[in-house]
Amino acid sequence: MNISESQQQAKTLCHISVGTNQLTQASEFYDAVLATLNIHRVTEHEQSVAYGKGYPTFWLQIPFDQGVATVANGSHIGFMATSKQQVDAFYRVAIDHGARCNGKPGPRPEYGIPYYGCFVVDLDGHRIEASFWDVNYSK
Repeated sequence: MNISESQQQAKTLCHISVGTNQLTQASEFYDAVLATLNIHRVTEHEQSVAYGKGYPTFWLQIPFDQGVATVANGSHIGFMATSKQQVDAFYRVAIDHGARCNGKPGPRPEYGIPYYGCFVVDLDGHRIEASFWDVNYSK
């Protein structure tokens, strides 16, 4: 896959990877949940699956050492939504596919007045978020 120099310069992160002990189930979960944000499976290998908007920025993988995948305490991954409706759909689909609620969709003024988001815990225990920043927000 080729990306332009301007695309490389515009990125903050190359990618994020999370471990899973159940690649098939985790892939099915993320296929459904990330589709609500127009993020889709970009590539897959025997030990991993990658998602993105053309470029693989979010990876699920069986740990390289073949050991048990564990969850990092205090970390979470935030996915960008383009509307409140996408945040709501992300939450609903995640819960329907076995995620655990870690914060229902809604505003959180402590994060900033334009913030609207939700938090769930995926099948492997990773905390994930979808958020929308309404830059056109007015009181």
